Amino acid sequence: MSRTLASLAAVLALVLTAQAAQASLRLCNRTSYVLYAATAVSEMADTTVKGWIRIAPGVCSTAIRGDLVASAYYVYARVSAAYSDTSHTWAGNTNFCVKDADFSLRLSTLSASCPSPDSYELPFAAIDTHHMRSWTTTFRESPDLDSMKSAEQQGLKRLLKNIGVPKMTLTSDKAMEAAIATFRKRMRLSNKAGLSGLFNALETEAMRTAAPVGYSVCNDTNAPFWVALGERRNRNWVSRGWWTVAAGGCAKVITDSLSGNKIYLYVEKPKGKTLVSGSTNFCVTNIEFEIEGRDRCAARGLTGVGFAETNANGAPGFVAHVSEDGIGTPK
Repeated sequence: MSRTLASLAAVLALVLTAQAAQASLRLCNRTSYVLYAATAVSEMADTTVKGWIRIAPGVCSTAIRGDLVASAYYVYARVSAAYSDTSHTWAGNTNFCVKDADFSLRLSTLSASCPSPDSYELPFAAIDTHHMRSWTTTFRESPDLDSMKSAEQQGLKRLLKNIGVPKMTLTSDKAMEAAIATFRKRMRLSNKAGLSGLFNALETEAMRTAAPVGYSVCNDTNAPFWVALGERRNRNWVSRGWWTVAAGGCAKVITDSLSGNKIYLYVEKPKGKTLVSGSTNFCVTNIEFEIEGRDRCAARGLTGVGFAETNANGAPGFVAHVSEDGIGTPK
């Protein structure tokens, strides 16, 4: 049994298929793009929305574990910012609030707005599980790829082209293997990293060359970290945080064009090690915050810390790659 829903951008499809496996909701990626998906689960008067689940081409991931007994399930997916065209989405017509970084939100149906300034609405597609304990949602593109293995190979080819490998050199399996071997050697990526490690490295490298809009922070360490930003908004200084960025992941913390504005960055690990700081003072707190003004932090019951200046030099977007040594080349 299946049902197909049209995508908002391009001719893309969402195929819903019954799955006789351990009780869960699984998301499968039969496209040539790295996808990031969010799910929404409605029960009584509340809806829990979680994201983002990263799904490489040709891979299935478990989004929700356990029997599917809630009153309604929804899903939304978009392509990675590693691609120059990030408009492809798999969506529907039911809006829920999300955040750009990894998030979990519990929303009341009585609320008319999103719960925080850094959250916004996206249109989710409803999943009809037909009251089954398990269900699998498969994301597809058009023209449809004939298998998950084909999605894997086309996904590798698309990312290799995105990092500058000429299309004409990827016309055979042997040429693909040679291009991948060259990339592994250049990135000092061990074969033990496997296919997952290869996709991670290719996506990270493609993020460096994509023409971004907005401000993204990529985590090139082996553990999650917290991010805060400072910026000039109209005539006021504003600081915001915290975004959590998973190891090996990226989060777009500003979605609009930067318009040449300087952005100030502060990054620390959960146990307190500072990875990025600088000489420009902003106010922060230990919980999620948005603070106007960067003076008299202590007098206002806040903490003042130094942020590092980053400059897009007039470009509409900027990607800050943060390693154990600060902003720079991933280790």
